[in-house]
This record gives sequence, C-alpha cells and structure tokens, in this order.
Amino acid sequence: MPASVTHKLVDAHLVEGRPRPGEQIALHIDQTLTQDATGTLVMLQLEAMRLERAATELSVQYVDHNLLQEDHRNPDDHVFLRSACRRFGLIYSQPGNGVSHPVHQERFGRPGKTLLGSDSHTPAAGALGMLAFGAGGIEVALAIAGEPYRLPMPKVRQIHLRGRFPRGVSAKDLVLELLRRHGVEGGNGWVFEYDGPGLAWLTAMDRHVVANMGTEIGCATSVFPADAATEVFLRRNGRAHDFTQLRADPGAEYDAGEVVVLDELEPMVALPSSPGNVCTVREVAGRPIAQAYLGSSANPGYRDFAVAARMVRGRRVAPGVSFDVNPASRRILEELTRDGHLLDLLAAGARLHQTGCNGCIGMGQAPASDRISLRTVPRNFPGRSGTQEDAVHLVSPETATASALRGVITDPRDGDVVPRELSLSEEPARDDDALFERPPAPEQARQIELVKGPNIVTLPDLEPPPDDFSVEVVLTAPADISTDEILPAGAEVLPYRSNIPKIAEFAFRDVDPDYVEHAREALENGGHAIVGGANYGQGSSREHAALAPRHLGLRVVVADGFARIHRRNLINFGVLPLCCADGAAAEAFGVGDRLAVDDWPGQLAAGDEVEVRNVTRDRLVRCRHGLSAHEVEVLRSGGLLGWMRARTG
Repeated sequence: MPASVTHKLVDAHLVEGRPRPGEQIALHIDQTLTQDATGTLVMLQLEAMRLERAATELSVQYVDHNLLQEDHRNPDDHVFLRSACRRFGLIYSQPGNGVSHPVHQERFGRPGKTLLGSDSHTPAAGALGMLAFGAGGIEVALAIAGEPYRLPMPKVRQIHLRGRFPRGVSAKDLVLELLRRHGVEGGNGWVFEYDGPGLAWLTAMDRHVVANMGTEIGCATSVFPADAATEVFLRRNGRAHDFTQLRADPGAEYDAGEVVVLDELEPMVALPSSPGNVCTVREVAGRPIAQAYLGSSANPGYRDFAVAARMVRGRRVAPGVSFDVNPASRRILEELTRDGHLLDLLAAGARLHQTGCNGCIGMGQAPASDRISLRTVPRNFPGRSGTQEDAVHLVSPETATASALRGVITDPRDGDVVPRELSLSEEPARDDDALFERPPAPEQARQIELVKGPNIVTLPDLEPPPDDFSVEVVLTAPADISTDEILPAGAEVLPYRSNIPKIAEFAFRDVDPDYVEHAREALENGGHAIVGGANYGQGSSREHAALAPRHLGLRVVVADGFARIHRRNLINFGVLPLCCADGAAAEAFGVGDRLAVDDWPGQLAAGDEVEVRNVTRDRLVRCRHGLSAHEVEVLRSGGLLGWMRARTG
C-alpha cells in the first residue's frame, strides 16, 4: 500500500501497537536532544535510574538557554552537565556552540531517524526527514536508557505546497498563515506532512522554520521529505554521506489535506499575546516599534541573517529602535563573518548577542514596557520576553528588518530593500567538531563522579496518589494558559531548574501570587486541585511546570482540554489530568470548592468516565481521562520514575 513519509518512519521504528489513528504505539528512538533548562533534571533522573550507559545511537546535551553567568548557579550547572555527559555517554555541546535545534540539524540530524528531545521545538528536525517529538525530560531519560517512546498514533494531514514565495515573503509567513488557519490547537493529534512542487523553493533551513513552529499549532510533529534540498544542506555541512532519500509513495493516502499556494502568501504577523493571533502586516503597518529582533530556533538559518544584512547595507536603523541580532550557531556566525554580512549588520546599528536562546526565553534583551517588539522567535506568550507589559509581535526577518529601518511596522514589499535574489555560499563549513566533547569509553566513564554545585538538589520522592482523595481547588486558570505562565522562565527563575523546592516558589506567580501559600496550606488536608480551560499547558516542554506544583501537593487538574506534552508531564509526575465532559470546568468547580475522587484506579479501569464530586456544592461532575493502560500504570506508581524503578527492581 502506498505510504506517506510519516508512516514509513513510524513503520521503521514501531516496537508495539498498530499505527492506526488514536491507538497506542511505541517507537524505538535513535537520537535524543536535551538542553540545559531541562537537561539537569534528565541527568538527575539518569542518576536515579542508576544508568550505566546511554543506549541510543546518539544523545547530545546542549547548553543554549541559561548562558547568563551572573553568579555561580548557571556555570555550576554547566559543569554538572559536562560531568553527567562523560558519566552516562552523551555528547556535550559547550556554551557558545549555539541553539540546540539548528546545531543538531547541522551536526547530527539524519534522514530516516527518530529524535526525542526535552524541548517542545524538537520537531524542527522534521525538516531533514526525521520523525522528531518534544517530550518531558523524564521520557527523554527513559529513551536514553533504551525505552521506547509511547504515544497515540497521530493522524496525518497533507500540506501540499504550490508556487513560489514572492519577494518579501518567506517561510515564517507560511507557518504564520497555517497558524491563522488552524490556531494554536488545530494541530492537536496530527502530524503535518509537507509535499508538492512548492517544496523545491524551500531550503532545509526554510523547512526548519516551518517544522519548528508546527509546535505552536499543537502538532505532534511536522515531517518533510528528504530530497535534493536535504542533500544540499548536508553537503554544505560536510555530511553528504548521511543523506538518504525519503519520499512519500505516489498515491499515498492521508487523513486530511489542504493546499497552500505560495505565490498568494503575503507578509504576516502574530499580534500579542499568542502565536495564533495572526493578521497581515498591511493591517497593522505604521505602528511605531522599539525593537526588532533576529534569530532564535524559529529563524536560525544563514539566509535569515544574510537577507537582513543585504537589506540594511548602506543604511542605518531608525532612531530609537534596538536592532538585536542573535546568531543561532557558532558555525553560522563564522559564515556571516566570512561573507561580510556581519559587518553590514553592525554598520547599520545592530546589537550583536552571543549564540544562544537569549531573549526568546527571557534571558536578556527584554523590551520596554508597552512598546512593540518585532521578533522572529516562535512564541509571544505574556511576559515570556522578561517584560510583563510586553508587546511582542512574531514576524519574518524581512518584516523585522524593513520595520527597523523605518521605525514603524512596515510591509517589506514596500520600497526596494528586499533583495530579489539571494545566493547562498557553497563554501563548505569548517571542521570544528572539537567543540563537541565526546564521552570517554565505558570503563573510564564508570569512574567519573557527578559534579554537583550547591544549587543542585536531589529529586524529591513522589509517593503514589491514594485511591481515594479529597482536595481543595486553589486556582482556576484561563484557556490557553502556557507553561511560561505556570512556571516562568527567564533569568530570575531558570537558574533554579535543578532545585525543585526553590523553583516551586515561582509557580503561577504571574497568575495568582498567593498560589504557593494556598497550596502549602492545602497540603495539610491532602493536597490541592487546579481547574483550567482549553489547551491547558501549551508551549514549552519544561516538566518543571508539572513537577513544581506536584511538589506543592497538586493531585488533579480538571480542565476543558490539555496540551499534549504538558498532559504527559502531569502523568509522569503522578498528577491525574481529567477533561470536564461538558467542557465547562470553571462552571463546575471554583476556588475554595472541595473536589473528591473515589477509587480512581477502579474508575479508570472501568472505562473512560470518571465521577468527580464537588463536595462543597453537592454536585457530581462527569469527566473523561483518555489514559492508556501504560499511563494508568505510571500514575499508580506515583510517576514515571517510580514505574521505571518498579520495572527494573
């Protein structure tokens, strides 16, 4: 039977189950990716598992998020991560090498392979014809230990591309158009697979832009074929030997499909404060800006900076505009320097920042209050930039640069600043693999001690939930609440990523400043519950957003719907996620209500419905759980780590 690229990748890695939509499957994982904001927990989990050696073909630990070294905490964690890589058999990418996703694509991505990463934008690797998923760190730890990755088989949507980008329009506008069509939940339960003659005009890094931000649509992942564009990219990075062609068979069937005509696209912008709040640039043109920001994992390619450099050559950015340039990798920074583009950017007034995630995750470069910041980053959730009253707009490099030159939001097609053609250098990249530290042989690795600074705390024990529990609702959250709002990122909070008791003090800080106090008070009476709207926990994969509230006594979240990764993270730390059957959780429960669930293991075993009592209002509320048999086992073990311990003895 003719197969899509997605089904070919699934079939080649299937360990358990049948690849039918909604059925549980387990996939063998070839590669893993961790970054420093989530990797410290992964390494502590590997220590708790007493892992001897990584069982994957390749696992890489990147340092790209927590690069600010204001005191000992971040550099101490870098030392810890290096020691853990040497101990457990991972490759260590040192600070300054760049953002995990584009660097992984440059150095290690291979068509036909699976990748599991403790970062929600891991699906960016689909640009090379990989099957890549973002997940909680503990699931990545299990994959490193050789366990398969379990998930419901997604449906596959064909995105058929026709035509060619017009001048001033690029890959960011394509993915923003898809966000305009589908919103931030439209991809839930789907893989978006791209094909069609329009692919010929998308480079491998253009595809990276689209696959990266497929996460913002809610997609399980995004998949491109491995074709001529893939081969060109691998050759330019000295890895032509890693190319394998991978295409959908003629006549392959999909669960749904749509057409995007590239010629008809125009510059798009996502307004505050959601990637799904999309309109055309023309609709908001003329509004004054204070910042234009290039870079991040969402627009990390050489071309994204080179086109900006050509646009500003011989010009200066407008007075009062901060033009921030964040090269995504050391290799790209070297190439921009070699080809003269960096000098053009600096001469125009650009501010050059180190290669890393930086302002995208709130690590510096925060915008002024209530002033427009145009950014090529993937997200604009409230306060993620580091400024609570921010006004972050998501745009393409062309729109950001054209606007920086004029000082107002500008359609890049106006005037003649966008180059009509931009040829990419064919000069191969330098061989600088020495900057990636390979682990020693297993016999040497066993002698290596983990180096733990004073801010690295052993993971807290999480006991299994009681079969019957009654807890107080201490918080109600709005629809589309993000993990950035549940557990903030930024320079103040993320240095405590390996200290759960401390980082828990910041939970829901910007939603309810009294949450932590109320949660601790509720601990004396069995813990607490949270009530949420639709798409609860969208955004980052950081498991701290589940683990920190669990540390404070969270037992159950009742919501109208959950984002995929956060739902799994709740389960992985022993928190029961329930969907209100009538989609009105906030009407069924309020702050101060007492919520009771009797014999939850028995109810889960009996079917998909769970009866939840609102003791305060004397009301019975029907919920759905949607848990697989494996997820029920994990919950009964108090989380994935307890399940693994029980399994291995």
